[in-house]
Amino acid sequence: MNETLKRGISGAVYIILLLASILFSKESFFILFGIFLIIAVYEFCALIQIKKVFPILFALLFYLSITLISHYRKETITTLNTNFNGSYEININTNTLNLVLLVITLVTSIKCILFLFYDNVQKISTSSKYLYLIGYIILPFIFITKISFGINDYNPKIIIGLFILVWTNDTFAYLVGKSIGKNKLFERISPKKTIEGFLGGVVFAVFAGVLISKYYIGASPEFSQKSILIWITIALLVGIMGTIGDLIESKFKRIAEVKDSGKIMPGHGGILDRLDSVIFVAPFVFLFYQILNYVS
Repeated sequence: MNETLKRGISGAVYIILLLASILFSKESFFILFGIFLIIAVYEFCALIQIKKVFPILFALLFYLSITLISHYRKETITTLNTNFNGSYEININTNTLNLVLLVITLVTSIKCILFLFYDNVQKISTSSKYLYLIGYIILPFIFITKISFGINDYNPKIIIGLFILVWTNDTFAYLVGKSIGKNKLFERISPKKTIEGFLGGVVFAVFAGVLISKYYIGASPEFSQKSILIWITIALLVGIMGTIGDLIESKFKRIAEVKDSGKIMPGHGGILDRLDSVIFVAPFVFLFYQILNYVS
């Protein structure tokens, strides 16, 4: 089969599956990203050369536990809050859990960024491997599910909007870089990325953010009149942090001496290759939502 056709078919299947699961229900969304998480953990374990069985079991149990505590127990809390007076402390515990997970993830993200600039790193210590597994892979998948709730209830438009921004940034970074790119962004890690492509991706992502806010999200009470500023900020986060996330995964692949993280998507590589930008952006978008919630 022609490589371009193969790439087009697998990409279309991926997008259809993703959108269908997000739009159908929050349960189908959680299930799909649970499956993505298992595949991503498998691929990442292969990249950093650690045994796969325990990390996969741990990731699955942790994902299920946090999802149940964060999203389904939340509904029970709301009911209890209406009928009883003892539920306030449970809310505090849930918020504390989110804070602890967010701190671990952001600390790991900083370590990943520093790791990106280490020229002489050819081997990763065992402790660092497991830290990356938890803070760079597992927890970001959990934050993707949390983002879909915004500051209120499950809203598929939020997560679809985020993916649209990521796809827009990736597409136009490639097109602009290929057309007018001359100055390399990070040549020793990703020789094809250019500064012009990076800036082009950010600009078009911001433009897409404005369109999403105005024509897709609409007059949602969740965003009110600040919708455009919110989505421009998210677009900037996607453009900057998404590119860094892409580079970080490229660094892991360079150390492992492989082109792709896996082969599950013909013409595209692995799940990590498709989600490297999203998983790195997700904790920062979640932090942004928490700041919005606190300010409001």
